[in-house]
Amino acid sequence: MSIIKKVRAVDNLYAGLDKEIASFQEKTSLHCKAGCGKCCTHAEVDASPLEFLPWAYHLFVNGLAGETLDTLKAGSSAVCHIYQPLSLVDKKNGNGKCSDYIYRGLICRLFGYGANRDKFGEMRLATCKIIKEEQAQNFDEARISMQKGLYVPVFTDYYMKLSQIDFILGNQIVPINRALILAIEEVLQYYAYRPFPRGFKDCA
Repeated sequence: MSIIKKVRAVDNLYAGLDKEIASFQEKTSLHCKAGCGKCCTHAEVDASPLEFLPWAYHLFVNGLAGETLDTLKAGSSAVCHIYQPLSLVDKKNGNGKCSDYIYRGLICRLFGYGANRDKFGEMRLATCKIIKEEQAQNFDEARISMQKGLYVPVFTDYYMKLSQIDFILGNQIVPINRALILAIEEVLQYYAYRPFPRGFKDCA
């Protein structure tokens, strides 16, 4: 499968997930706190290269892949490269945003509105402490609704769907910045001996 077909397949997967999450949010009234990027500041976030392939392809088409790859390789922070704090102070308190929100990964989309099955087969919403504490009533009602059958996207189900697009790239779970590097390298290697795609911008 070509890179473009893989990118489109991942985009289509995300489009379906985004609709499911929007429906879940509407039914539960759960939402992220405005201006909060606390979950993006955690150093232990892992992801697969495949979920960031659309981001890497976007960079490549716009002539930014090489520069971004160099920056990532030279960086020492474990915090997601795409996360953008509002200020230097906000690096610690978590006020910020994703600088490429429409190209965020699967883990970024699922966290907060996705669930895992516990050892008893019950759905457990994977969300942050801020939502649990500041939206306690909505969280408790959502938990009860899930027990009664309210549909919620499931992490393992979506990562299985992702791996069906590319088994190797979809199952390679690594620290998030490593995933970004591998995604860019995948695109660069693909086009190393192929004609560049339509719309390619050479920013060299």
